[in-house]
Amino acid sequence: MKNLENTQIIESLRSKEQPNVKEVLEHVYNALVEKGYDPINQIVGYIMSGDPTYITSHKNSRSLVMKVERDDILEELVAAYIDSRLS
Repeated sequence: MKNLENTQIIESLRSKEQPNVKEVLEHVYNALVEKGYDPINQIVGYIMSGDPTYITSHKNSRSLVMKVERDDILEELVAAYIDSRLS
């Protein structure tokens, strides 16, 4: 019989091989700057629409950003903003 007093912990369901969101954003940002795009506008366009064509294919950035969930990108951005404002 199982002990119903203890809480079981589930390991993360995310793939261990999923790219680091911060590193992906940095890579995409730099590639967009190199190609002469406004990286903020392009990244926002991608997050809002889900259309990967907002991200340049330069340096494989489009493929890389598609390996990360958009909600994870948004979570990373909001956390960084809050950390910078409340620290």
